[in-house]
Amino acid sequence: MTNAADIPEEDNQQTEEVQANLKTKGSPRWYAIQVASGCEKRVKTDMEMRIQTLDIGDRVMQVQIPQTPSVKIRKDGSRYTSDEKVFPGYVLVKMLMDDDAWQIVKNTPNVINFVGAEQKRRYGRGRGHVKPLPLSRAEVERIFKQAEEQEPVMKIDMEIGDKIAVLSGPFKEFEGEVIEVSPERSKLKALLSIFGRDTPVELEFNQVEKQN
Repeated sequence: MTNAADIPEEDNQQTEEVQANLKTKGSPRWYAIQVASGCEKRVKTDMEMRIQTLDIGDRVMQVQIPQTPSVKIRKDGSRYTSDEKVFPGYVLVKMLMDDDAWQIVKNTPNVINFVGAEQKRRYGRGRGHVKPLPLSRAEVERIFKQAEEQEPVMKIDMEIGDKIAVLSGPFKEFEGEVIEVSPERSKLKALLSIFGRDTPVELEFNQVEKQN
């Protein structure tokens, strides 16, 4: 349990609002948590460890980072699979909101705040505080459905204007400039100098290599 004496003074008002305005009983809800850029996985790991250590799995049930699959192509044309975050900078937490659960989630390293409604301070100057607001059932279903059903997205580290060298096919060892990229087709178009004339040629991603 959290000792009130250990709560920073500026958080006291927040905890009062949590107790006064959020139900401590009922069905668990999903909340969005804003986190430091690039720290989504670290926050998820740290939060899950805190939940286990402090034995609050009955109030904080799940921590999720919605992701979709993507296939990336390296400069040498080889492919590898990775996951792309649906909402970079955010983590979703399924929980029963009460003061202790709020404190544990909010005070996890690299957590910035819950997503919610900013409320004015009762006294003094400066920014108010955020009252956590749960996501609607429709929002949650849309987010997880998008993550589960989306087809892998093809990505390549190339864009219009990049210089490329052809590695295979009838134009092997030719060099040129990218004029169009089509990730959905895993192809690009490049201008190659053929018989002294710039000629647009369509190539597979794995047929080319980006030049420095």
